[in-house]
Amino acid sequence: MKKELLLPLVTLLVSSLASGDTLLQIYEKAVRSDPLVREAEANKLATQEGKPIARGALLPQVSATARYGNGTANGSTPSRFGNAQTPSAIDSRNYYTRGWTVQLRQSVFRWDEWVQLSQAGKQSAQADVDYAAAQQDLVIRVAEAYFNVLAAEDTLASEQAAKDAIGRQLEQAQKRFEVGLIAITDVQEAQAAYDQALAAEILAKRNVANRQELLRSIIDEPAPTLAKPGPDLPLVSPDPADANQWVDLAMQQNRSLISSQIGTEIAKSNVSLARTGHYPTVDLVVSRNKQDDDGFSRGPCVIQGTINTCAPNPAGTIVSTTTFTDLQTDSISLQFALPIFSGGSTSAQVQQAVYQHRAARERLEGTARETERATRDAYLGVMSEISRVQALKQAFESSKTALKATEAGYDVGTRTTVDVLDARRAVFVAETVYLRSRYDYLLNGLRLKQAAGTLTTDDVAQIDGFLTATSTAEELPDRVAPAPASVN
Repeated sequence: MKKELLLPLVTLLVSSLASGDTLLQIYEKAVRSDPLVREAEANKLATQEGKPIARGALLPQVSATARYGNGTANGSTPSRFGNAQTPSAIDSRNYYTRGWTVQLRQSVFRWDEWVQLSQAGKQSAQADVDYAAAQQDLVIRVAEAYFNVLAAEDTLASEQAAKDAIGRQLEQAQKRFEVGLIAITDVQEAQAAYDQALAAEILAKRNVANRQELLRSIIDEPAPTLAKPGPDLPLVSPDPADANQWVDLAMQQNRSLISSQIGTEIAKSNVSLARTGHYPTVDLVVSRNKQDDDGFSRGPCVIQGTINTCAPNPAGTIVSTTTFTDLQTDSISLQFALPIFSGGSTSAQVQQAVYQHRAARERLEGTARETERATRDAYLGVMSEISRVQALKQAFESSKTALKATEAGYDVGTRTTVDVLDARRAVFVAETVYLRSRYDYLLNGLRLKQAAGTLTTDDVAQIDGFLTATSTAEELPDRVAPAPASVN
């Protein structure tokens, strides 16, 4: 589940040749700064502490207490014998108490503690899986943000090139109108197209800034210049070339599915934990108690014989008495407790856990179905993107050929300015869509491996091998302005 985030030597060499940051470099920045993956790591570490906590309940528990107090009592409690009333034996009392207790308690039988220990192990394993899933999700989020920035920059470059080309077309139309070769409508149509291109460029700039901010929110720094895939990007089919085999792999290794499976086991153990509310408990308790009390009391008593006793006669002698207590008690006991009736709460907790286990099983079934759907969708996405990239590349070439033919027709008067503008716009749109399809192909490959649970940083490094400092755009016709160098 865990992969070392180390940069392979080959990737270092490739990265050094690229003018911009590569995907792996951006990912490494995200690992250090992305809040979601750091939250997942903290949750994993916190959950792992649950196992020693549960184990501690099974080990001896030692506690110590100390006490000190003093008090005063005043008053009388006379007794009546027939018509005679005897005075109180004590009219006032002062006392001081001191002591301490040390106790050792060792559980002999507490089934709930063993269930909790088992649960802690499962929760720790689930936390590890969730963290691995968060790392894979980070790869996807970084790749999406990375390629979205490139796609937005491609769109901006296309809009800027279109605006420049249409601007030259407008200048040419104005000169032709001045010498009487074309009507004013051609100039107006060129002006309208230029205004639209200018508005599209403004929107494209806004989209680039928005995509860069999304990347900044992940890496916590302004989006740097990014390396692009080279023109020789290989289009490789998934291996194995069978959707069912990818689904079988996903059912075994998909992180979200594994986490849901563990969650179902935890929910099942919660039923056993709730049932322990009916079980007896046995504890071994060893304690030592030290008690030290001092007291002083005064009261009216009649002296009878050699001892002081209270006589029925009210007339008596005031007698003072001092008491001392110094007692140490050691005990060892085996304590048995059996819950008999808890108002029905224990039975309700058991039933609640049963329902929660049922919900966890349904959630597992939903996750399994979604995993299969996502895996098949990603597989078909890779396969279709291969054909789509090839088709769009051919469409791009065809649009360039069509533009040349339209411009030739315009020169001889068989095509209008609108025809040229439309053909030129078609070239730029075809180029942008073609470049976007290449990014989608790479993304679908990563999504397929994420669904199968095999996505690692090695896959990111593999994409880095396809990134170069060279522009991926095909060379445009001579009469089409090239994209600005700043976004290549």
